[in-house]
Amino acid sequence: MTRLPGTARRGDTAQPGSTPSTTSAPRRRTPAPKPGRGRAPVPEGFPAPAELAPLARRMLADAVRIARWAGELDEVDKRGELLPEDARAAGRALAMTVGAAANAWGQALLVGLVEARDGGATPGWRLHAWEHDDEAVVRGWSALFDAWTLVAPMPPAAMRGVFAVLAGQAVDQAPQLLSFLHLVDGPVADSELLELLRRGLDERRVAAGATPLSPVPHAASAVSAVRGTCREPQIDTPHSPADVAAVLDWMLDGLAAVGALTRQDEAAELSPLGHWAVRAKLEEICTVAQTAAGHIEQSALELLDACASYSPGPARAEYRAWVAARPVDRAVAELLDAARGDDALLRGLAFEALRVAGGTAEQAVRAAVDEGVLRPYALLWLAEQSDEVGVLPSDVLTAEDAAWLWVDTAAAVLDHGETGLLVGHVEGASAGEPVRLFNRARQSGHPRAASVLTAVAGVHPDPAVARAARRSAFSVHKGGA
Repeated sequence: MTRLPGTARRGDTAQPGSTPSTTSAPRRRTPAPKPGRGRAPVPEGFPAPAELAPLARRMLADAVRIARWAGELDEVDKRGELLPEDARAAGRALAMTVGAAANAWGQALLVGLVEARDGGATPGWRLHAWEHDDEAVVRGWSALFDAWTLVAPMPPAAMRGVFAVLAGQAVDQAPQLLSFLHLVDGPVADSELLELLRRGLDERRVAAGATPLSPVPHAASAVSAVRGTCREPQIDTPHSPADVAAVLDWMLDGLAAVGALTRQDEAAELSPLGHWAVRAKLEEICTVAQTAAGHIEQSALELLDACASYSPGPARAEYRAWVAARPVDRAVAELLDAARGDDALLRGLAFEALRVAGGTAEQAVRAAVDEGVLRPYALLWLAEQSDEVGVLPSDVLTAEDAAWLWVDTAAAVLDHGETGLLVGHVEGASAGEPVRLFNRARQSGHPRAASVLTAVAGVHPDPAVARAARRSAFSVHKGGA
């Protein structure tokens, strides 16, 4: 599974094969790290936490200031962010702009300096350890590094359609770019990084058996089925050099924003913290690669939740090991049971895992077609297992199925990603007819239709589209579906 930036929040340490992102989505359900858990390794020959902590403290000074200013907050918004009046009050008290205060608060949340709790916010354990625990400071910065896509500036409106497809692919190439910068250990020209990124994207584009590139599994199928087009639009068309250059610029700005690298004279260079993080991630990956699969004894829900942070290859390896460790019929039943839950992200991941079981899962998946919550995913899975060539999602799903799946995947983005990604989710599916898309969504019967449409209304830059989404959401509330 490949996700767009911000679709999954990371813990303090990366999972094997994961991209250095907060994939993610922000505010995942993962509990805040506790002292002594997930301790970051100190690579041999690299600075110890005592040498790196001062750099991280300077980087996160504003986040610490606002966390201490806030203390116990009675109320934050549903994503844990400051209410507008509190952001203004923080700006006045700390001599910051409102935007800087909001940004510092977002960093404090990501690092664990504050924790959203019971509709409000409270100081996190890391804030109490900040002045005397160097390792806690470095691990806190590592969490920010993992979430660099959440800190990266939003792309210009003209680029958002491109980002809906291209940025997710480019972020998967970030480990290669960072590893190259680490090996060079000096400034690297942007043009050289651009060529490296372009080659990686081209190889991914033409690779046999590539999985759909989307914020959550089957999201590409969802939007294309609504549009009646192929699942991966323009998958055989090389990306334009200007688009790739714009995405690279966005990536480098995001990594610079978390202090992982510096940019100067059209060149980029890893910072000491960036070198440490890349080396630490590489050593973690090598350590895991030498051990047995780490999740074979866990439940299906625990497996899927862990693999939400993995890149496609390691995730499939974990799925294969997990399925092989138990009778196939039991494995399939557990995965389908996990897919019946409320979490749309885990539902999509469950069907990704069922791909590993292959034809042995067909009977159970075919039976799942009769269950509304599983039907669209099951139909797409069965189509992938068939021998027919050129079958499109629109050939498999009815308009009602496609609309339900679009809402479900949008709910996954809303719960685990940046709400700004909903803009691309709308543009990818609406084909210039957002009102038609919203009408289908409100009539889908999906329990999250109203919340998804309300979220779209809140973030879409086009006032007319936002009004249409709001009207459809209101119609759901009034029983108009």
